[in-house]
Amino acid sequence: MKVSVLSSGSKGNSTYIETSNHKILIDIGTSSLYVEKSLKSIGVDPSDIDIVLITHAHIDHVNGLRVFTKKYKPLVYISDKILKESKLNIENVSSEEEIDVESDIKIKSIRLSHDVTDIKGYIIEEGNSSMVYITDTGYINENNFDYIKNKNLYVFESNHDIEKLMENPNYPHKTKIRILSDKGHLSNKDSAYYLTKLIGKDTHHIILAHLSEQNNTEELALSTLKETLKRKDIKFDDIKVAKQNEMTELIEV
Repeated sequence: MKVSVLSSGSKGNSTYIETSNHKILIDIGTSSLYVEKSLKSIGVDPSDIDIVLITHAHIDHVNGLRVFTKKYKPLVYISDKILKESKLNIENVSSEEEIDVESDIKIKSIRLSHDVTDIKGYIIEEGNSSMVYITDTGYINENNFDYIKNKNLYVFESNHDIEKLMENPNYPHKTKIRILSDKGHLSNKDSAYYLTKLIGKDTHHIILAHLSEQNNTEELALSTLKETLKRKDIKFDDIKVAKQNEMTELIEV
């Protein structure tokens, strides 16, 4: 399995996953053109994308979906609630909750918590390779820990630094409270806490994702996680930060 976060942040999100027999996108929240160019830059023909997984209906996760799917016609896994809330008219959709694609890969969705009618995190497994994708959530239910523990790769939200958020004069108080709530976003502190509970001996890569441009920095997100891991006496070095307009390298899982 190979993974590259094509774009991550409040202006658009999309992640590419390649397995032996499938080429997958999680969300198309940037323009379709950006996704096409990004895929071509790593030698992937956009027409080879056969599966698109949608997390939720916010525009930074579905902005380019209609154009891309109309042009390339992949199968889109999107729940009925998300499809209705997005108000998008797209074809070739499936609302299956647990996806077994020709028995070679397994895709499981878990329910997250955000200010939308429905939102999904995803676990994708192929043979001994596994990844977890979780962004846009105020918390993670411990009932899901068994599904997401000790995977090879985590693409994981680290949205904001709490102090920077609270001191930001450009954000109304009610917006700050929403972001901090159970239906908001994971702070750097939250993200680090969960990751110390989840990563295990089989975990090789962490990509911190969906960083706020105004209320976070790469340095703060990284230092919070590294300091938390150190306090828990967990040694882990391969941590990357996904960017808004720059792809991560294609990571082999």
